[in-house]
Amino acid sequence: MVGLSVTMAAWLAAGSFAAEQTSDVPAWLRDHIGEGDGQIAQVVLQRARALYLRKVNEGVVKNPCYFAMDATRPNDLGNGRLGSRFYVICQADRSFRAISAGHGSGRNLKGVADFANGRECAKNFGNAMDSYLTTGGAYVTGETKTSFKGYYRVSTKQDAALTRSFVQFDGEGETANARPRAIGGHAAVTLKDICLRKNPRSPYANQNGYVPFGTLVDYSGGRSDGCTSWSPSDAQQIVPLLKDDPTTVYIYPESHDIEAVAQAAATRQSLSRAGLYWSAFCLKQIGTPKFWPKEVLEPILARYHKDPELPAQSPPVCKP
Repeated sequence: MVGLSVTMAAWLAAGSFAAEQTSDVPAWLRDHIGEGDGQIAQVVLQRARALYLRKVNEGVVKNPCYFAMDATRPNDLGNGRLGSRFYVICQADRSFRAISAGHGSGRNLKGVADFANGRECAKNFGNAMDSYLTTGGAYVTGETKTSFKGYYRVSTKQDAALTRSFVQFDGEGETANARPRAIGGHAAVTLKDICLRKNPRSPYANQNGYVPFGTLVDYSGGRSDGCTSWSPSDAQQIVPLLKDDPTTVYIYPESHDIEAVAQAAATRQSLSRAGLYWSAFCLKQIGTPKFWPKEVLEPILARYHKDPELPAQSPPVCKP
């Protein structure tokens, strides 16, 4: 009876805390809480909002908008449909948008370790260098850098230059190595099959008068190298919001969430009863999620790369 009373008290306390946290959220924003399409899970919103308010109080952030991402939700839904799991929340105009965003691809070190992710749902997370994994937690946006990627064909007689803006993220705790990992946000667009074409008049030409030329690829439904990738159209709206005006980005799940869900899944425990959250659709797809801490994964990556790598070769010259 004593144990039952303690358990009931804990449940009541947890329920009271959840209700208190929800009541702190403005009414216009509470309408968007949920686990349906276009909605944001309660725990994701609470943590994202708490991070934003903390950074505002610290004087780090003045931007009226902040971001959140739920990396437990699906990305590529098939048939050209993308999942909405990145959230743009603006307090000034009381706006809420749910858009698509890519997760880290991870890697398959054949014969050593497999921590690769599929396009649909992320199973593996981590914060190791060169792991290409998404790391959940707190970030603040930094500077924006725009770089030239190359030219691509837009018509039979016209080429266009691809420039892509990259918003640097700075983290804390498990995300503290975001800058050395080059973790940030950018449009999910790149060039493949690159070759070098003679174009000395181009402002981007190298000392020999060559520029990279390739095929434009939009991988909005695909994966990244650990960054948050947006569709080109969404990136055109998000990146300008951050110019000289930093804000917060909260990405769910964190390592303790992953470990708790993994333990619950292993024992077939109900997540809702345990007070845990994961997209039910993706949990069914991946089985058990896993967090790969850098202390474990970086030595594995170091052993995998112990043989000296061949120097990077420049792209070939384009065929006529």
